[in-house]
Amino acid sequence: MEMLIPRIIMLMTLILMLSGKAPIYLTAIVGATVAALSAGFPLRGADVNIVGLLSAGLHGVIIDMLGVLLFIGVMEKAGFLNAIIIRIMHFGRKVGGGPGVCTVGGIAAGVIGGMSGFTQPAITAVITGPPAIELGVDKNKVAGTIAHAGTLGNFGGFTHPTLVAVMATAGITFGLINVIGAVVGLSIFAASYFRLTREMKKNKVLASGNAKEFVMETTNIPFLKAILPFIILIVGFIAGIPIVMVGIFSSILVILMTDRNFITGEKAMMEGLTRITVPLLATVAFLYMSAVIHAIGMVAIVSNLLEPYLAVAPIFMMLLVSSVAGLITQSNAASAAIVVPFLAVVLASGANPFAAAIAAAGGPAIMQYYLTGGPIAALSTVIPVIPGSDLKTANRFQRPSILVGLLVLFIITIFL
Repeated sequence: MEMLIPRIIMLMTLILMLSGKAPIYLTAIVGATVAALSAGFPLRGADVNIVGLLSAGLHGVIIDMLGVLLFIGVMEKAGFLNAIIIRIMHFGRKVGGGPGVCTVGGIAAGVIGGMSGFTQPAITAVITGPPAIELGVDKNKVAGTIAHAGTLGNFGGFTHPTLVAVMATAGITFGLINVIGAVVGLSIFAASYFRLTREMKKNKVLASGNAKEFVMETTNIPFLKAILPFIILIVGFIAGIPIVMVGIFSSILVILMTDRNFITGEKAMMEGLTRITVPLLATVAFLYMSAVIHAIGMVAIVSNLLEPYLAVAPIFMMLLVSSVAGLITQSNAASAAIVVPFLAVVLASGANPFAAAIAAAGGPAIMQYYLTGGPIAALSTVIPVIPGSDLKTANRFQRPSILVGLLVLFIITIFL
């Protein structure tokens, strides 16, 4: 009974985080601290103390993130990242017509978001939206397709706070989880692409002649030159080399491939680290909160209540909870208040850490967009740059494809 008050405080903290009426990260830190103090945990000295619980948030995955962001910083300054995106857009237009243009526009935005930590589909919607419409695609479906970028950026990327917190809790590193995240994100794009092409063929939609006059951005950087450092980075992930080392080596390769000297190259790498502020604070906050939840016994209570279900299908329970969290909060970040503590419960039941992390990270990354297209940096930001498009109509088009992505994730968890 001595832990009743700390548990009530922690529960109120989680509810406040889910409400959207308080800052997520500060609420997690302050609420966890108040709960820990009310439980009688000192700042230092005892077996369980606040400083020790807080240090649990300083996880090694943050070091991995440093390597990725160093690499992204120099790739951007060298123009390599932009060259890759431009080539992808041209490929989409050549191969897939209007559906191809808006699909690769969304994929490009997802790639940018996964690397930079901020997925903003409106950036590529400005470029790819007009030609896709001119090539015969309905404006609402153009907006809906491009706005799928968030799932790819959140789940297949390297910097979203919830993904990082989940990985740290499960004790896994970047690599295969990003590959699976990319597969799931691309499956959503593929679903929308095939729906669009089938619909256009069925209705015999013809493109406007103006589309042929639309000129996309070009680059003089050869695609193979631009993509080579990125391929080496991915190969390093798969080979199990420490991510920070692979990132630094790939960054050096970019500098050698350009006319930059190492001083300016290092400066570009350092600029990439400016993006770590939000993931760093979020990771520390979520993991600190999770450590306090453990220490006051809330994990044990939930484990006992769900023991019959966790004993049979812990991974599917994790996927169900994370998906519902994304659906009701409409935010991948806010979902962490539910996902991270429940992941600890699932791991305590003996579930495979990697499979549990996939289910935990994937559910909210997909389902946060189902009800409204996402309240932040998603469909709502694309609609203004696609004249005449409507958010509700565009979101209705998104929903079947989003469910396809959830199905793909479900199938992957079965094999895991």
